Amino acid sequence: MQLPKIGWAGLGNMGTPMVNNLLKANYPVQVYNRTRDKEQDVLSNGATSAPGLRELAQENEIIFVMVSDDAAAKEIFTSGDGLLSGEVQGKLFINVSTVGADTSRSLEAECQKHGASFLETPVSGSVKPAQDGTLIMLVGGSADDLERAKPLLDVLGKMSVHLGEVGKAAVAKLSINYFLAANLQALAETVVFATGNGVKAEDMLNIVNEGAVGSGITKLKTTNILKEEFPAAFALKHIVKDLRLAREEGLDQPLSAPLFNTYQAAMNDGLGEEDLMAVYKHLKKG
Repeated sequence: MQLPKIGWAGLGNMGTPMVNNLLKANYPVQVYNRTRDKEQDVLSNGATSAPGLRELAQENEIIFVMVSDDAAAKEIFTSGDGLLSGEVQGKLFINVSTVGADTSRSLEAECQKHGASFLETPVSGSVKPAQDGTLIMLVGGSADDLERAKPLLDVLGKMSVHLGEVGKAAVAKLSINYFLAANLQALAETVVFATGNGVKAEDMLNIVNEGAVGSGITKLKTTNILKEEFPAAFALKHIVKDLRLAREEGLDQPLSAPLFNTYQAAMNDGLGEEDLMAVYKHLKKG
């Protein structure tokens, strides 16, 4: 069976390992990234480079987009030389970027105007699951489009959850990222409180991780806290963006405002490019 030709726009910490997994599965992948040197990793593994977004869309059957925010996603799709600027009848566009529900619905409408199909498929998981192909794919869109995309999503993730119409996966993604942010701020606060009262950080983290409140994410971030080194698996600036989007979607729970304010303050402290667990550094300063 001939595999479909895949286009991919946006190569960062997540996009690059996801493309590499498609290449390992023998899919022909063509890529485009505005900063061209970020293409080199996947090109060395067999991808090809598109001269522009219009060509990326025209030359491939299924096109993935993974960019940083709503504005970038809209520009990629609808700018004068963007993905929808050429003939795209029958193409399937899959947006794996984290964007607001309104943006997702507007991108779907733009694709439909051009005779193309659209899925929103934001992912739950960061760099390591992206490398391992164990992401959770959150899907909004038609069942037929999901069926068409499923073999690719099975390469990228360990499961796909079809949440219904476009917009619902965007909300689910913002919801899980809210939960992530709350967990990591709580972990940071716990360690700061304990160490401020004479308990060793390694002892407190051992108590957390070996007890009922421990989880995969607390164990994953333990080394970062102990070394006070926070290379970005999920940059803190992105959780600020996601918490803002969640509030715009109507999130108004008791923790939501102080949570957003803390991460925003940490970003103002210059921690935006570090991992979101760097909120620990901000809280430790007092």
